Amino acid sequence: MQTLLYFLSILIMAGEGQALSARPSSPGAATLAVPAGYVIGPDDRLTISFWRDKELSADVVVRPDGRVSLPLLNDIEAAGLTPEQLRRRVLEIASRYVEDPSPTVVVREIHSRHVYITGNVEKPGAYPLNTPMTVVQLIATAGGLKEFVGGKNIVVLRHEAGRAVRFVFDYQAVLKGRKLQQNIEMRPGDTVIVP
Repeated sequence: MQTLLYFLSILIMAGEGQALSARPSSPGAATLAVPAGYVIGPDDRLTISFWRDKELSADVVVRPDGRVSLPLLNDIEAAGLTPEQLRRRVLEIASRYVEDPSPTVVVREIHSRHVYITGNVEKPGAYPLNTPMTVVQLIATAGGLKEFVGGKNIVVLRHEAGRAVRFVFDYQAVLKGRKLQQNIEMRPGDTVIVP
């Protein structure tokens, strides 16, 4: 009877071991849906993994200089690239050292995309831009306009093609359903000034 119990316990432990090995290598690390047009930037957290080459895989944070460090491959420029472009770059470099590498780049956290709001709002500051957001939504996120602020001459500053672009935003008109085209979608780096 003891022999039978012994063999049963071995089978149960072997089954648990198989179940454990079938789990993802980093439990709880879900893939993040990246916004359209997303490019990697400083402070973003990525997982770069190689199928059948776990020694090369790593969870990385993009440094302020825009690079990430990987075992054997050393420093690789990541900032300004899409995840697919980075995957191709890693593949190119890894091919020098490993036969038939198969890298995957997964975005875990985005910390490089921000918009800014300053002036007469309740909570001025930097806000993450990880989902589409309009000017009205940013103002709402910042707690709304301060009391007695009309919001008629709000300005959105943006850099496009190396030059500063200025958009005027009339909060009251948009609230009344007029000039809705002013309620533009925010882009990383935009600054909203509420006089």
